[in-house]
Amino acid sequence: MRSQDIRGSSSAPTGRALDVIELLARPGNETLRFSDIVRELELTQATAHAILKTLWDRGWVSRDPVDKTFALGPALALVAARLDAARPVVVAARLAIQRISSDSGYPATVLERVGDDLVVTAFEGGTASAPGDRIPYAPPFGVAFAAWDTPQGRQDWIARAASSNTELAQRLEQVLAHTRERGFDIDWTTPALAQAAQLMGTATDLPDSVRQLMERLLVEFTAIGLLESSETRPVATIAAPVFDQHGRVALIVAAHPLRTLPIGEINEIGARLMAEAAKL
Repeated sequence: MRSQDIRGSSSAPTGRALDVIELLARPGNETLRFSDIVRELELTQATAHAILKTLWDRGWVSRDPVDKTFALGPALALVAARLDAARPVVVAARLAIQRISSDSGYPATVLERVGDDLVVTAFEGGTASAPGDRIPYAPPFGVAFAAWDTPQGRQDWIARAASSNTELAQRLEQVLAHTRERGFDIDWTTPALAQAAQLMGTATDLPDSVRQLMERLLVEFTAIGLLESSETRPVATIAAPVFDQHGRVALIVAAHPLRTLPIGEINEIGARLMAEAAKL
């Protein structure tokens, strides 16, 4: 769930400190040298030293006295324990995707919206993703969030891909309406198409001709979602929203078949996701 934006400017020093924590939290970054942190975050040595010293003093990072590498510190365990207590719905969602993945044999995720990104906060059943992975909250991603957003929220999501493309905007409106009627989202794209769409969504500073071509391709990606039939079709993701007490989407639970399935099985998985979401 994403609450209303907080007005005002953010703190650059605070952001740099959090960048260090997030860097150490990434899979494969369990321990990093001082030079690794400086290079990865493009910090000056003085800034990196000041941040790491403060975090070490607070127990948020630890430092191996032998090899001089840094890792997440014990104080974060207290934060993690409190986080689970403060967000029981996320704990329940993690258990739900464990059941979904075990029963279906497909990977499953919990996704939450953080700013303009969708963040994987739990993953079961494979190595294709990991907690902390991000994808842009922009078409064709995040349909299960956008479909139940406010009218303005839906328009903001659409505008991230269709600010100057009326045809794409209309198509996206249809997709969101169809998703609300069905109760869950189906991403019909193949894994290769999904990856291409993600790359297009994150590209910046492109010539107008290339941008127009990319928007045209997004129309085609999105159009796939309006062509349901009884045939077997490739499906990347099936996702259902979990609502909070105010009727807003707090998070989504999703299964990722990443293969061709008959429409009947797709709908069965969607119904299972909706049933699990309704329990949360």
